[in-house]
Amino acid sequence: MEMDTNSQEYEDYLLLTKGAEAELVEKKSRFIATVRPAASEEEAAAFIEEMKKKYYDARHNCSAFVIGSRAQITRSSDDGEPSGTAGRPMLEVLLGSEIRNIAAVVTRYFGGTLLGTGGLVRAYSGVLKEAIAKCETARLHFGVRLTIRTDYNTIGKIQYILASKSINIQDSVYAADVEMTVIAPIEEYDRLCKEIMEATSARAEIAEIERLYYIRS
Repeated sequence: MEMDTNSQEYEDYLLLTKGAEAELVEKKSRFIATVRPAASEEEAAAFIEEMKKKYYDARHNCSAFVIGSRAQITRSSDDGEPSGTAGRPMLEVLLGSEIRNIAAVVTRYFGGTLLGTGGLVRAYSGVLKEAIAKCETARLHFGVRLTIRTDYNTIGKIQYILASKSINIQDSVYAADVEMTVIAPIEEYDRLCKEIMEATSARAEIAEIERLYYIRS
């Protein structure tokens, strides 16, 4: 049952649960930032295309997205703005937020006045930061979903151990024995198994179902 709990692959991360919008006007240019959840590169691409159709009359629809718990997939586009003045700064904002599975489009309606390289970077970054500040996120933690089967004589001891570790019982089935389904934090998994086996004199049966990220309460 022992697992490697030191790997960086198990680090917590923020997941975007609800997107938002923000708007900025700079020297008559109008910047509209739209942020959405995107679980895959395909979802992000579809969202970007949706924004381009919605704001078809805009001069630019610059974009960036970050997919994966460790930011495995990142992309950005200046969409006609000078290289490095829009997409890359937007991507840096997304990475800096530490939010994953997030896609952003900043639409620009040109106001007739050039902003210069620095002005563009500040505008695209600034309006995106405002949108992200309005978003909703959840912190995900890596853990193990498992079942614990035991008799009625030891169920109280197991419930006490789970409560002491703030591990919630997801489901319980009462039949000839009691079977509980729980999600244990990765760093608690080995210790939890050991404590349960000691408390029940090894009468409990523990079976791993899957390893996953979950919203820790």
